[in-house]
Amino acid sequence: MDHPASGDESSRCDYYRRICDLPAAFDPSRPDRIVMPTTTVWGLIMPTALGQAVQAEMRKRQAELGPILSHPRSHRWTFLIQPDLPEDDRSFAEMFRSNVSVVRTGGTIALPGPSERGSEFRVWVEPPRSAFRPSGRAVLDAVRACGPNRERRTGASA
Repeated sequence: MDHPASGDESSRCDYYRRICDLPAAFDPSRPDRIVMPTTTVWGLIMPTALGQAVQAEMRKRQAELGPILSHPRSHRWTFLIQPDLPEDDRSFAEMFRSNVSVVRTGGTIALPGPSERGSEFRVWVEPPRSAFRPSGRAVLDAVRACGPNRERRTGASA
């Protein structure tokens, strides 16, 4: 398989595991849904508009983008990242103010499947093509550059 958009659920799950090094598996409660426990990969979830700005900021910085999921019904994006974000009150407060959350070790992220109905719930903005995931710190730096607190940091006014 040369692209994650082809095939059935089983071949998609296999692609995620072998090519993208994502710990994908079938959800025991819904065998048609592919999920990933957050162990070696975390997720950084944010509103779509902020996600689009972060994606543009990372491109502007010429930073490599990793996989990005869209959740069309909830208007959220999830950046799949390396598990390198600090657990401190300052970072948590900063992310909270930007409406950003982290799916850390112990969580679960649902991945897009090939079924037609799946596009209502999850679609790839940037599909995984390899095992690459950006540093969570790099994505968080882009959030800082784009988020609602940037005016306070730069001295700019809205």
